[in-house]
Amino acid sequence: MEAAVDFSMWALFARATLTVKLVMVMLIVASFWSWSVIIQKHIMYRKARREAAQFDRAFWSGEPLDKLFEELGPEPSGRSARVFAAGMVEWQRSHRQDGVLIANATSRIDRSMDVAIAKEADELQHGLPILATVGSTAPFVGLFGTVWGIMNAFIEIAAQQNTNLAVVAPGIAEALLATGLGLLAAIPAVIFYNKLSADSDRVIAGYEAFADEFATILSRQLDA
Repeated sequence: MEAAVDFSMWALFARATLTVKLVMVMLIVASFWSWSVIIQKHIMYRKARREAAQFDRAFWSGEPLDKLFEELGPEPSGRSARVFAAGMVEWQRSHRQDGVLIANATSRIDRSMDVAIAKEADELQHGLPILATVGSTAPFVGLFGTVWGIMNAFIEIAAQQNTNLAVVAPGIAEALLATGLGLLAAIPAVIFYNKLSADSDRVIAGYEAFADEFATILSRQLDA
């Protein structure tokens, strides 16, 4: 009586060829890497939304902007506050010692806040291309492992000259495990890439909306 073949995940991995094992290890590492990015970005975006809400309450509380800027300083910790600080720093630099405003101050303030928003956007979106890369390549890497494993399985079948299902099944199962791991890495990466990209866009849009409102307030003061 033939011994039962172990089809557990570890047994399939152990019986696979070196190439297929390397493919599986790459996919497992890619999966853990993706999840680390997903968790990090989720925490970052939640913190950014909380900071933005706190700053909005302070900004629209009616407190003078100069006083708010003094409390926050030129390099505050919050992202929304950094956009505000960039505009206020340029606003103060646009005044001469006699208090007269230098020409084209509004455009310089806008550019300063745009640069600050671009820096925040770059940090918020850093790491998202990793999810896109894993989501687009992991299935093909897994498929490569499957093709290689099936090829070796057929070579083994030809060597043994036995097409019994008990001989064929283990090699096919080992090969298909690579495709399964590829999908396991790719599906969450694609789903969370789309979600996190949308979250990032909403956070950045909030910064841009605030910059427009702040520029409007400063422009109104200039006109007055």
